[in-house]
Amino acid sequence: MLPWRRALRAAGLLCSAGAAPRPGAARRASCGPGERSMWRGAALPAGPDLRHFLRGAAAGEPRAEPEPELGSAAGTGKVYLETYGCQMNVNDTEIAWAILQKNGYVRTKDLGEADVILLVTCSVREKAEQAIWNRLQHLKTLKARRQQAGSPLRIGILGCMAERLKEEILHREKLVDIVAGPDAYRDLPRLLAVAESGQQAANVLLSLDETYADILPVQTSAGGTTAFVSIMRGCDNMCSYCIVPFTRGRERSRPIASILQEVRMLSDQGVKEVTLLGQNVNSFRDMSEVQFQSAAAPALSRGFSTVYKAKPGGLRFSHLLDQVSRIDPEMRIRFTSPHPKDFPDEAIKLSVTLSPDCSSQVLQLIQERHNICKQLHLPAQSGSTRVLEAMRRGYTREAYLELVHHVRESIPGVSLSSDFIAGFCGETEEDHQQTVSLLREVRYNVGFLFAYSMRQKTRAYHRLQDDVPADVKKRRLEELITVFREEAARANEALVGQSQLVLVEGPSKRSASELCGRNDGNIKVIFPDAKAEDAAGCEALVRAQPGDYVLVKVTSASSQTLKGALLCRTTLSRAAACH
Repeated sequence: MLPWRRALRAAGLLCSAGAAPRPGAARRASCGPGERSMWRGAALPAGPDLRHFLRGAAAGEPRAEPEPELGSAAGTGKVYLETYGCQMNVNDTEIAWAILQKNGYVRTKDLGEADVILLVTCSVREKAEQAIWNRLQHLKTLKARRQQAGSPLRIGILGCMAERLKEEILHREKLVDIVAGPDAYRDLPRLLAVAESGQQAANVLLSLDETYADILPVQTSAGGTTAFVSIMRGCDNMCSYCIVPFTRGRERSRPIASILQEVRMLSDQGVKEVTLLGQNVNSFRDMSEVQFQSAAAPALSRGFSTVYKAKPGGLRFSHLLDQVSRIDPEMRIRFTSPHPKDFPDEAIKLSVTLSPDCSSQVLQLIQERHNICKQLHLPAQSGSTRVLEAMRRGYTREAYLELVHHVRESIPGVSLSSDFIAGFCGETEEDHQQTVSLLREVRYNVGFLFAYSMRQKTRAYHRLQDDVPADVKKRRLEELITVFREEAARANEALVGQSQLVLVEGPSKRSASELCGRNDGNIKVIFPDAKAEDAAGCEALVRAQPGDYVLVKVTSASSQTLKGALLCRTTLSRAAACH
């Protein structure tokens, strides 16, 4: 056992299958398979700090199925789920619901008839957390009314905010009954059983090996046209502004076999687009196959570095992407979010069977496979090398731009998206203008831009000063958004007159006479809901349905949307053959 893990276990903060916490620990806990704990009024542990994530970790013990426990009988209540934040939270909602459904709970879309309300939360910015506090105030009246009527309502907070603010959530007005961190969803039936007895309960311990690989999420997206598949959890990058390593823990990857099983199931259900999810997908590393555990660590993109040592062994993201793209030629594959460091720029001949240690083949796969979308998310965060260093991003502005040029050379016509933070610690006006100039130079198709929000536990919280005034952050953010929209509009206007392959998602929100979908570059496309020819040669005209692929000739463009005329219904393979 590693020394740091032994120390955590001695302190009662880490449990493995069959192990009990140290007697006299600060909280009362019940630990068993899956590293679980239950809070019943005493102080919760502060959780892992920076050093725990920077030190190496041994592979976790095989996960045992939880044994039945007292008070964990199958549920009979109705559950109402609300999801806030990123796509990972959408997937977490589906995992949580799969677990609850298996234990006898019924899902409802009517808040008024729910016996249990679960909020799957985000903690990446203060605004995201404030939305949850506001929602809890709205639920306070409902809970009081239900209590008076003799029909108790249980409220739970799940996900990242639960991990970060466990004690405050439970203490504030005693409104919340259960708190479950991202690695504790298996424990939800037991926690709900405890809450039913009138006690508050929590499980917020992070795991070194939990990936929910054996749980097939119950898809909740409307129409079933698209789906998210989680391939890994956690993050080891430790960017100085980011709370994710402290709310979702260390990186660990699902076995490829379980991912392929889920994607095949989605294909059988008629899903036409799958997005592979993770905080850092292109550092994927499946260690479940013994024969690949000694494989060499892949190189980083030129000019990039990490705060951790290279990790040898395992099947890499290129192998996964190759295998997933072979399952269904009519299913689009996307992935998010990659880190720019994991796109090595050396050219490697693409073989039929990919080498497990060559993540540099990812760009070649995107270019050569017709069902892997020609779209990449390359989060820059800032255009200033000085700010990037303070953020611990591991690259300079010049290295990032070199990668962008390499990507565009490797994948002609690729659509690029990015993340940017306005007003990070110590950012000067000159730094801000460097970010403005990067937006203009790269000309992204899609952007996600936010003002900096300092988070406790992060390196920035301990080492840096949040010294950019709020009004300056707001002004800089507005400038970044304006510039992004100008350049995105120019990028999208270049598509006017071209035919775009669009996956139909459903009716347009603004007009019942129009349909909407997304093109290969993940840009929204609006077109008339009219009959059109079928490229298969059918004489009768057809009307496009959600899940169909159609060709649309673009007639106008804005920074966020393309509009066009419907040409015909087609297939992904046929469109690729004609291209």
